[in-house]
Amino acid sequence: MKTLSAGEFKTHCLRIMEDVRQRREAVVITKRGVPIAKLVPTDAPKHEVFGCMAGTAVIIGDIESPVLSSRAWKVSR
Repeated sequence: MKTLSAGEFKTHCLRIMEDVRQRREAVVITKRGVPIAKLVPTDAPKHEVFGCMAGTAVIIGDIESPVLSSRAWKVSR
């Protein structure tokens, strides 16, 4: 685990955050040699079942109008 002073973290904040994201390795931030914070990578996003197919279907035509006419519906009953 890497250790940085608060001043060094402040100077190179964006670069350090990118390193933590890519290497998946935590960084301890110290102030006067005393650990005060820990920067850790986030957990991998969970794959949800609901919405996993969003954006994969294409709607062709009118989805609101009936498939059969009222006459054809009465005949099929």
